[in-house]
Amino acid sequence: MSTLSLRIPNSLHEQIRQLAKREGISINQFVASAAAEKMAALLTEEYIETRARRASLKKFQKVLKKIPDVEPEDYDRI
Repeated sequence: MSTLSLRIPNSLHEQIRQLAKREGISINQFVASAAAEKMAALLTEEYIETRARRASLKKFQKVLKKIPDVEPEDYDRI
């Protein structure tokens, strides 16, 4: 486990303290969880961009042609 010294505005620190207390976790757990969530979001975006670069519009349209042209069931209507 590593130690990280972090400078944040007092108002942000107070909000984090209150939220961590409300959730029944330590400030360290709260910040680690927040960092993990942000990291997951950024890595997911990177993964999707990588996959998009490999995409083929031609193959996508070929798959779409396999979908039958029928009205949706009543329970599936918007």
